[in-house]
This record gives sequence, C-alpha cells and structure tokens, in this order.
Amino acid sequence: MFLSVFDMFKVGVGPSSSHTIGPMVAAGRFLEHLRALPFQISGVRASLHGSLAFTGIGHATDRAVILGLSGMSADTYDADKAEAELARIAAERNVLPDGLGPLRFDPKTDVEFDYGPALPGHANGLILRGLDAQGDVVSEVTYYSIGGGFVLTAQELAEGQDTDQGPAVPHPFSSADDMLAMARKTGLSIADMKRANELSRISRSDLDQGLTRIWEVMNTCIDRGLATNGELPGGLKVKRRAKGIHDALLGERGMNQSAPHTINDWMSTYAMAVNEENAAGGQVVTAPTNGAAGVVPATIRYFLDHVPGATPSKVPDFLLTAAAIGGLIKFNASISGAECGCQAEVGSAAAMAAAGLCAVLGGTPEQIENAAEIALEHHLGMTCDPVKGLVQVPCIERNGLGAIKAVSAASLALRGDGTHLVSLDVAVETMRQTGEDMSNKYKETALGGLAVNVPNC
Repeated sequence: MFLSVFDMFKVGVGPSSSHTIGPMVAAGRFLEHLRALPFQISGVRASLHGSLAFTGIGHATDRAVILGLSGMSADTYDADKAEAELARIAAERNVLPDGLGPLRFDPKTDVEFDYGPALPGHANGLILRGLDAQGDVVSEVTYYSIGGGFVLTAQELAEGQDTDQGPAVPHPFSSADDMLAMARKTGLSIADMKRANELSRISRSDLDQGLTRIWEVMNTCIDRGLATNGELPGGLKVKRRAKGIHDALLGERGMNQSAPHTINDWMSTYAMAVNEENAAGGQVVTAPTNGAAGVVPATIRYFLDHVPGATPSKVPDFLLTAAAIGGLIKFNASISGAECGCQAEVGSAAAMAAAGLCAVLGGTPEQIENAAEIALEHHLGMTCDPVKGLVQVPCIERNGLGAIKAVSAASLALRGDGTHLVSLDVAVETMRQTGEDMSNKYKETALGGLAVNVPNC
C-alpha cells in the first residue's frame, strides 16, 4: 500500500475537502471526459446526493461544482476570479471551459440537491451530465468524493482503484504492525522509509520542494488567520476569535503571570486560525481533510515556536511521518466524516500530528505508533454534526482541542518505551467499526447532534 505525502497533504480551498475540493475535482475530471467524446456537448447539469446534498450549501458544494465546470481547480484557486466568474455565470447562464465552451448552464436549475437515499457507492455522491442541443442527456458519469479531496468514478470504486496502482515501493506497509516490523528489520525511521517510498516515484528535488510548499501554505494560512478579524460567512454570525486570542497572548508575554496551561491557548489559536480561514473559503492544506486542516499545522507551529531546540529542518520528517500514519488510517478505515464521523477527520489528524511530533522529538518507531494510537483512541466515537452544515461549529474549536490531544499523546508516548496494550491497528479497526455502526444523523448530514440542538438561523 502506497499513498503519497502529496495525496494526504493537498493545497486546496475551504471549507471542505470532501464537499468542496472533491466536487471541484470531479467537475474537472468530467470536463476531461467531455473533451474526449466524439460528439458535441451543448450543456451540463449536476445532481448532488447523500451528504453532498444535505450539507452542500453550507459546504459550498454547489459553488465548487459550478467553478469546476468552468475550468477552475482547487490548487490554483483565486477568490476574486472565482467571485467574478460566478457572477458572470449567473448572468449569462453558461460556463466557458477551455476546449468545450460555451455550455448552457443555469446555476438556479442545473444544480440539483437530491435529498433522497444516498448513491450506493459512498455517502458523498454526485452525478454530472452532458446535454445535447435539445437538452437531452447524452453522457453521464457518477463520481464519489471519498474524503480528503480524493475522487473516484463509480466504475473506479467498483474496480478497487482506491488502492495504489503504481509500481512497487521499497518499503511497502499496509498496517502499523507491518510498518514497525519493517523499521526493525531495516533500522530506518518511519520518515526515512516514507521518504524512500516517495523517491521511488518522484525526484528528490520535487519531494523537497513539495514538502517546503506544503509547510509554507500551512504556515501562511496560520498567519493569515491570526491577522484577520470579522464574521464568518454562512449566517451563523460566528466571529473570528484567533486574532483576538493571539493578540492577548502576545500582550501577556514577559509578564510572568501566565499559568502553565496557557500553552494550550497558543496551540488552540494556531489551529483556530487555520479553520477560520477554511470556513471563510480561504486556501488551506488538507491534513488529511479541510475540516481537520488545523491540527497538523498547529502542532508544527507549536513545535517550532515553543519547543527549545526545534528547527524548520525537521518539518519534512514531521510531514512524512504524519503522512505514513494518515495513509494507514485511510487504507484500513476512513478519513471521511461522511463515512465515519469526525473521529475519521479530527481523530485522524490528531493521530498524524502526534506521530509527527513524536518523531521530531526523537521518538522511536514504537513510540511514534503509540503516540498515534493514543491520539486516535481518544477521539473514537466523535460525531460530525456541523451546525447549519457549516464547517464552523463545532469544527473550529475541535481542531484546537485536537492539537492539544496530539501534543499530549506524543508527550505520553515519549514517557514510555513504546509497549502498550492497544495497538494503532486495533484503534483504526475500532474506528472503522464505530463508523459503520454510527447513525447517519451523525455523519456530516447536519441531521443530528449539535446541528439540530443549536438554533442556526
């Protein structure tokens, strides 16, 4: 099993990897499909199903599909250009993708929210259709956004193409037990094994530059969030808090009055800064998802700014270790809130961050696995119940607490020798089973939990 670090950490746009980035990717893939057809397409239409319908407006899924059909992509997203294009599409009722346009498309009628049963392959399904001059459907593809910005067609999902199809890597592992056995056999760290696997597919310069960009985008997102006030969009009137908390923390420095637990406020505000940016539709990195995008960067920022002796040169090892753990969770369970609730999003992110931090603090592979297990175990059963379908409440604060748990898990693991009762593999399988048993009300549908008990209008 191989999943690249750049699959786990993708530059994209908020507020959701599965509900925003994924549908935009699907729309882009559909354009490629249409370009390959031997006949002319005159219009396009989309229908959103399952969780994409129930929380699609709050997660900006309709906007993502429209922009994707216009030819925009998440990794090069420009907010000003997007707003201008949305206004043009609404006025002219067409999209203008390269090599195809103009194609008839009215945002008011050509994006359907289907609130019936979900499509059979996954809770996040969408169907994109190509129309002829008379408005009849002449081409149709079903896509599934399976979490973290990953997208598969119905055919690809049925054929098992959600697993790696590339050449063999030097250190393949599909479970934490395999990973630890391989580390013992080779004497390599988890980061070194992951690096070798990456280098079997891409050049060293591409790997180094890619990791540098991932952290730069994460860190810039933190700084942007720490510098921005205001109210988040969507109607809940949630005020940004990261800047105010950060300003207060800066003002308290040197006063010798801060309690030791104030360090938790630093971690929380770093994470909240990211997720406030995500909620506002800004540029973020999936880590492993948008809804959990704050945990890993907040933990790295904590390491760099608050741990004596920390250096930026260790950030690549952090990211590689975290990606190895995230890949195991995705392969053996899920990173999708629509499949397994928030245990699969913030829980996975906390496990990844705990592993990464433990690694750069000198942890052994056994201690790193223990750190990931502790963090994941104590998110088991966490529901995904966004109020009004927005990635704001409880998501923003939840990332702060996820970062705190990640640091605590790494610290506890470093106090031991790596031996422990519950393995990471057991925690991951338990998360998968819990997700299967969890009511759909608590899996990113906004039909249960806080989403129905908090006034949202």
